[in-house]
Amino acid sequence: MSESSYVFIDAVVWTGNPDQPFAESVAVRGSEIVLVGSREDARAAVPGAEEISTPGGLVVPGFIDSHVHFVTGGYRLASVQLRDADSPSEFIRRIADYAETVEPGEWITGGDWDHERWGGELPDRTWIDSVTARNPVWVNRLDGHMALANAEALRLAGVDDPADVSGGTIVRAGGRLTGVLKDNAMDLVGHAVPEPSNVAKQRALIAATRYVASNGVTSVHDMGGAAGTFDALDALRQRDSLVTRVYLAYPIGRWRDAAAHVERFPNRNDWLRIGSVKGFVDGSLGSHTAAFFEPFDDTPDDRGFFVVEPDELYRDMMAADSAGLQLMIHAIGDRANATLLDLFDRLNGERGVRDRRSRIEHAQHLRSADVGRFAELGVLASMQPYHAIDDGRWAERVIGPDRARGTYAFRSLLDAGARIAFGSDWFVAPPTPIEGIYAAVTRRTIDGLNPGGWVPEQRITVAEALAAYTRDAAFAEFQEHRKGTLEAGKLADLAILDRNLFDLEPERIREAEVRLTMVGGRIAYRAE
Repeated sequence: MSESSYVFIDAVVWTGNPDQPFAESVAVRGSEIVLVGSREDARAAVPGAEEISTPGGLVVPGFIDSHVHFVTGGYRLASVQLRDADSPSEFIRRIADYAETVEPGEWITGGDWDHERWGGELPDRTWIDSVTARNPVWVNRLDGHMALANAEALRLAGVDDPADVSGGTIVRAGGRLTGVLKDNAMDLVGHAVPEPSNVAKQRALIAATRYVASNGVTSVHDMGGAAGTFDALDALRQRDSLVTRVYLAYPIGRWRDAAAHVERFPNRNDWLRIGSVKGFVDGSLGSHTAAFFEPFDDTPDDRGFFVVEPDELYRDMMAADSAGLQLMIHAIGDRANATLLDLFDRLNGERGVRDRRSRIEHAQHLRSADVGRFAELGVLASMQPYHAIDDGRWAERVIGPDRARGTYAFRSLLDAGARIAFGSDWFVAPPTPIEGIYAAVTRRTIDGLNPGGWVPEQRITVAEALAAYTRDAAFAEFQEHRKGTLEAGKLADLAILDRNLFDLEPERIREAEVRLTMVGGRIAYRAE
């Protein structure tokens, strides 16, 4: 079969290559780009190629989402939808309606509820017990750091009067279990949820790949990695059904498994790779489990906590680093980020400085004294801009305006020489890079109450946001030689937007739509 070839015309090309930031056209043959330049040169490079015209559009490198939970995101597409439920009654109604659609005994999971939408009151199992008597329910808050179990789920998990859990919270009301469990306490119920079959995982992954492709995403860094996920992805790859490139992270406690997997299955293809481990320092701001130096403004006796003690985390970091694995560590609160930077500094001192590309996932709340340490230590900030316009609705109530100035500090980090990789944290937030670019450029919260931007001094430019979703995201997975920019010889991963983001008023960026997504020279999505 002959190779397909394409020429992209009538759209501005943003290459991501600092030496040639813009061009007229891109020529593709097979799986690679053969020329970036003028329309005439592109046509000459691939004579007879199919021409794809998007007048007024923008061609960009394929978006790389640097932080997703891919299988979970796929499952969420078909689970009960609670993210925009704006009252307890709506929360209850949606769960009740969904329960009518599933078989008795089937677990109801997912949900992604946000109690801030109805004033901050946590849900309670008494809300839903009467409408879910046939089914165990285990629905999580959108940040994934707390979840609600109904009576049936607690019964099946054997949870009656549990002792307190280190690094977690069991929420009680008058001594009674409300069903809400936070961070490490979530394991009390989570262990009882049945593991999906490999076939079910493949279905979820197919749904996930199609969904992200419709949003211009060609690669993801999957934080939810395990052997089962790899096997499901590899089955799709071997059937030539994988249309998203995946860089998979194992949990840091399983670093031996990750190292053994890399040894058994060297990363010999551009579709599916393992080479990193994911760890945690703390929880989340919305769950009040992020670790801060000072107490929360709305709960003065609480400053969050570490979900893993630093010495224990460091032992795993050292071991994984010795095995040549990249470190991706979650840190939200200012104390968590400062502590993690200390650990990376210690690692450099004890094992020597090298090109580790260690990452702090989220890097959400930073003291000004810690901003410059990212560049100094060679640590990448893996950040999710949509969170800024979501959390910005209520974050100041929790940490006050002074600490808020160091929240999602995109501008400060770039000015200090740090490298930022953008992602979504899907399922927690939508895997929509256009909305992420809008968030980074405008910082206009989704409730419409900050038209000038929340913490506007942290806004960045369109070009900087695009780079974080492409060139620097590729760097964050050691793949800048293969993708992340549009250059001859690189993979033909690209997206076409229906309008030029550089010509839009910032508040209109989110109106742009993806018209086409190409991965390895194959069209993975094309708008009707």
